[in-house]
Amino acid sequence: MPIPHYLLELRKKAGHQLLLLPGVCALVFNDQGEILLQRRADTGRWAVPGGIMEPGEVPATAVVREVFEETGVRVVAERISGVYTTPTVNYPGGDKAQYVLIAFACRAVGGEACVNDDESLEVAYFSLDALPELHAAHLARIEHARAAATPWFAPPGASVKDI
Repeated sequence: MPIPHYLLELRKKAGHQLLLLPGVCALVFNDQGEILLQRRADTGRWAVPGGIMEPGEVPATAVVREVFEETGVRVVAERISGVYTTPTVNYPGGDKAQYVLIAFACRAVGGEACVNDDESLEVAYFSLDALPELHAAHLARIEHARAAATPWFAPPGASVKDI
């Protein structure tokens, strides 16, 4: 998984210190109501597709790009379903990052679910009553995308550990 060029340049200046980075994730549903998941190459775990926004990129454009790059599926971003802050991620090389994620409820409109880059080991649609093991944060994002048209966000005063 290549690190975007702008982030490599930023790391040259910032070193390993904690960076707060913008990201997107997609809750992609097909016509059968199944959700699209990828088994990530870096962790081996199933997850919702997503990634880092590029400079100058609009969040909805980023989510459409990330889904296609990782899964081969074309999507329409229909609405924001939540805004999240991740706990600090400590990478093997010593880099530290925390992500502010904008989650989008998306509708699949084309393409075939497949491994489309080196970030995914597997890609598949799952029935909501037969999901593989997922991190609790990903389960919450799925539920928030299904629950209401109002985006979910942590209330003022909440801790990242509360999410």
